[in-house]
Amino acid sequence: MLAAARNLPVEERSMSDGGWQLTLGTWLHGKTLGLLGLGNLGGRVARIGQAFGMNTIAWSQNLTPERAAEYGGTAVGKHELFAAADVLSVHLVLSDHSRGLVGRAELDAMKPSAILVNTSRGPINDQDALSDTLRHQAIRCAALDVYDIEPLPSDHPLRESPNTVLTPHTGYVTRELYEIFYGDAVEDIAAFQAGQPIRVATA
Repeated sequence: MLAAARNLPVEERSMSDGGWQLTLGTWLHGKTLGLLGLGNLGGRVARIGQAFGMNTIAWSQNLTPERAAEYGGTAVGKHELFAAADVLSVHLVLSDHSRGLVGRAELDAMKPSAILVNTSRGPINDQDALSDTLRHQAIRCAALDVYDIEPLPSDHPLRESPNTVLTPHTGYVTRELYEIFYGDAVEDIAAFQAGQPIRVATA
């Protein structure tokens, strides 16, 4: 969100090339943060947005006004979410209901100045529709950490879009989180070998 609002990829490349300031950024204070999903992570992002002075709105299939209010936000309809958001951040799990949920109609409803952020799951975006939207500069920017194909192919149209912030699914890649992942895996194996499995998946 911050990198997109302040055009950091362009400015970083300019500095690396020996240049200086090239673009005009936008601030977040007073802007509307739209959250597509208000679970654990969406709720944390709501707090971050509010720390910047953003107004928070949210939509998901089962979101209640009471749940939104717990995070200082307002529950709105799906169309209003896309139409009103200055920054639209995706925080849904991937399912049959969410696959392709950010499609052409939703992207067309967004402001030309809006930023789309997806650090959740790539296939929630209709990637062809998003590529077209960016090519026609119908929104300001898309900041993406997830894609429908990973690794993102080297010739993918998104790589050619100048109005993007693209990272290679690094949102969760930290030393501390990997220590938890691998520690849990070793614990699972030891418990299974001992005949006392833990973290057992249920149907």
